[in-house]
Amino acid sequence: MDENKNATETCCNSKKHLRGVNCEVTDCTYNNGKHECCASEICVGPCGAHCSAETVCATFKPKTY
Repeated sequence: MDENKNATETCCNSKKHLRGVNCEVTDCTYNNGKHECCASEICVGPCGAHCSAETVCATFKPKTY
């Protein structure tokens, strides 16, 4: 498991993280292990949300172990 985590961190470290985006979802492929998102862009929705609990990151991609 740690081997895959290191592979993901290496992949993410070669890309810039999205400045100002704090990601707590440690099981996301784009989380570099430092609470930073290294996706090229993110999509958050839905547009009709009234509070943060109603929002989701549509960019989320589960890590494969």
